[in-house]
Amino acid sequence: MRLWGGRFGDGPDARMADFTRSIEVDAELALDDIAGSIAHVRGLARAALLTDEEAEQLEIGLVSLREDVVAGAVVWDPALEDVHMNLETLLTERVGAVGGKLHTGRSRNDQVATDLRLWTRRRIGHLDEALLGLERALVDLAERDGDAVLPGTTHIQPAQPVLLAHHLLAYVEMLERDRGRLADARARLNVSPLGAGALAGAGYPLDREATAAELGFAGVTANSLDAVSDRDFVVEVLSAAALAMVHLSRLAEEITWWSNPRFGFVRVADAFSTGSSMMPNKKNPDPAELVRGRSAGVIGALAGMLTLIKGLPLAYQRDLQEDKPAFFASLRTLETSLGVMAGLMETLVIDRGRMRTAADEGYTTATALADALVRRGVPFRAAHHIVGGLVGGAEAEGIRTLAALPDEAFRAALDGSDDPTARQLAHERGLATALRASATLEGSLASADVIGGTAPARVAAALAAAKDRLGIGIE
Repeated sequence: MRLWGGRFGDGPDARMADFTRSIEVDAELALDDIAGSIAHVRGLARAALLTDEEAEQLEIGLVSLREDVVAGAVVWDPALEDVHMNLETLLTERVGAVGGKLHTGRSRNDQVATDLRLWTRRRIGHLDEALLGLERALVDLAERDGDAVLPGTTHIQPAQPVLLAHHLLAYVEMLERDRGRLADARARLNVSPLGAGALAGAGYPLDREATAAELGFAGVTANSLDAVSDRDFVVEVLSAAALAMVHLSRLAEEITWWSNPRFGFVRVADAFSTGSSMMPNKKNPDPAELVRGRSAGVIGALAGMLTLIKGLPLAYQRDLQEDKPAFFASLRTLETSLGVMAGLMETLVIDRGRMRTAADEGYTTATALADALVRRGVPFRAAHHIVGGLVGGAEAEGIRTLAALPDEAFRAALDGSDDPTARQLAHERGLATALRASATLEGSLASADVIGGTAPARVAAALAAAKDRLGIGIE
């Protein structure tokens, strides 16, 4: 523990050393720590705290250390507690006594805050690519099989027919918002804490802005206490990750139901399924189930992080060492979940017939039929009552769809209404035929002709816009 042991007469108890070390987790920050150290060395040279020769010596040592980290050739020493002490010790072994000058004007407090921002910034870039990958898989499926019709539901009951493309594009919208939330979080975290020191600021004339620019930060933190002690950027990224996992969980939930033979809407590829150790007949959509299950861990990490920081006084507290394990794991979970869901969607087989049969159940075109009456002057409440009566009559007679009702059923329903316009329509020539057309699946779909609606032309436009945004089909 020689990097901080001068104050102490005895070495640490083995139990305490084991309990406080973090190298098993924060070794993941090694490349970011080295990047921060190289920028810090250059800043020390600009402030004349290092000679040009010393700065060159340190930078060459750090670059060689980076190469070893990339190659997996570094053996981490648990006795050295964390990634910062390990790297500084290894550097000093390579470059000699000048290695002791690296930590001038820097604390592990501003060092780890910088490292974590650099790591998070990189990871957000990976997540953005993974989100795009799933969006593209959904859009490709929407283009391939999107004109299939399925029952849109509310309360898990048949409601109105929608195009499969419309359903899939709803998830594209969610994922695009997830990308936006991560981009917003990235913009707020993209400031450099380096130079904040332990809590009060560095005691040397360091050009913090120049160092920040070198590391690709948009600026520097404005308050040294805040810089080293807050982790709101971790909370914000975890919040975005948790919400993205919730979106994936919703999609996974639908896949698990749709692949059940009682639905039979989709068939999950063998490559994204597992079997049973006991039941030879089983084909389980395990990746979707695990995505659904792992969302709980990411949600828990968000709650845990909020709880971790809620009672911390300024400035740095050792509690903040615990910000990383669940954070790192959560972003890995999100990235791998996005990848497996993209693969699942790319290989998903759609059963158009089963979807259409289900869409024709539950009298899903009733709203479109009521709207057709409204367009002919019947007040909506009266139209709602009339169509409700038609649904009840069809159900009692065992007639499966409203489009299959005879002319007499439409005339009787209108003639029996309290609304004079409806009674007048009852005897209009050809009305039953027109109402019957509006009560088909195609008629119902076509009637939802508003921006964001499921009318085929609107969905085609939305699909084209999504492809354009995602760069699909663009040479």
